Amino acid sequence: MLVQLPACPARPSHLRKLCIQKTQSVTMGRPTIDDVAEKSGFSKATVSAVLNDADTVSDSTRRKVEQVIDELNYRPRSAARGGFRDDGNRSVGVIIKEGGNSYYADILSGARSCARQKGYTILSASSGGEYASEQQIVDVMKGKDVDGLIVVPVLNSDTDLSYLFDLKRRNFPFVLLETIRGIRANLVDVDNEAAAKMGTSYLIEKGHRQIIHFAGPEYSMHSEERTRGMREAFSESSLAFHDDLVIPAGARLEDGYETGEAFFGDLSSEERPTGVVCYNDLVAIGLIRALRELGIAVPEDVSVIGCDDIEPAKYVSVPLTTIQIPKREMGRHAAEILIKDIESSQKTAPSQVHLEAEIIERASTTTN
Repeated sequence: MLVQLPACPARPSHLRKLCIQKTQSVTMGRPTIDDVAEKSGFSKATVSAVLNDADTVSDSTRRKVEQVIDELNYRPRSAARGGFRDDGNRSVGVIIKEGGNSYYADILSGARSCARQKGYTILSASSGGEYASEQQIVDVMKGKDVDGLIVVPVLNSDTDLSYLFDLKRRNFPFVLLETIRGIRANLVDVDNEAAAKMGTSYLIEKGHRQIIHFAGPEYSMHSEERTRGMREAFSESSLAFHDDLVIPAGARLEDGYETGEAFFGDLSSEERPTGVVCYNDLVAIGLIRALRELGIAVPEDVSVIGCDDIEPAKYVSVPLTTIQIPKREMGRHAAEILIKDIESSQKTAPSQVHLEAEIIERASTTTN
C-alpha cells in the first residue's frame, strides 16, 4: 500500500520553483521492480531495460519510468550497498534552468541513470533562469542533506558566484555544466567552440558565403565559445569575418522570433544572408517562424542551423538541421564525477570533461 505524503506548501511566486521535484512515498516494504512496473504501466522487461540504460527504450518511456522510480525511491538490489552515508539515504541534487526544456530533461535522464546504478536518489529543481532562485535552491538542497550538487549556473549581470566559492571552500562536492571564469571546479561541458565551427563549416561547404550568427546570452560562456567557433571556421576559409556578422539574440524561442523579425524585416533579397548559425534550437525554431511570416522560405532562401538537437527539432514545420549535443552523456558523466568525489576519502584535483558534438542533417539547410 502506498501512502502519499503532503504536497509542498503554497509559497510566493518567485519561490514556487523551489519545490523539489521528488514525490516521496511510504511502502509496507522495500519497493520492487514489480511496483515500478505496476505504477508506470510498463512491463518488467521495459523497466529492466530502463534500469540497464538500454538503447531500445524511447525517451518518453524512459522519462515516465524514471519518474516512477524516483517517486517510489526504488533502488535495484545490486545498488543497495554500503556507501558514503551510514543511513543509506544517499542523494544528489541537480539544479537546472528550465524544467520544461527537453534539453535539461535529457541531462536529468542521464544523471538519474548513473545515480540509480550507484544507489543514489536524484533531487531536481529549476531556477527558472533566475539567479536568486538558484541560490535559494542550493540552500533548500543542503537542508535536504544532499551529498553533492550538479549545477547549470545562471549567468547574467546580477550573478554573484560567492555561493559556489563557499561550497568549494567547504569541500562540498559539486559539478558545473558550464564553464565559469575564475572558479576551478568539476566540469562537464561540450566543446562549444568546435560545435559552432562544425556548423559554420557545414554551411560554407554547402556554398554559402553570406553567413551570420544569432548569438546567445551576453554573459554565457557557451555563447562566447560558439562565437569563437564561427570566427575560426571563417579563418580557415576564404571568407572574411566581421563583428557585425554576430547578431545578439538570446536563448529563448521568442528571442529567435523577435530578432529574426527585426533583422530580416527590412532587408531586400540581395542584402539578406543565405545562412544563419543559431545559438540553440529554440532560437532557430523561432527564427524559422519569423522568416515564414516574412515570406522568406527555409531552406530555399535562407538555410538555418540550430544547436542542441532538442526533441521538438525534428517535428517542427521544417525539420531542423542541428548540432547534436550529447545531453544524456553529459548527465551521466556529471553524476559519475560527482559520486566519485562524494565517496573519495581524499580531496582530488577537479575533473574536466569536454564532450564532442555532431551534425544532424535535416530539412532546414540546403546547397546555395
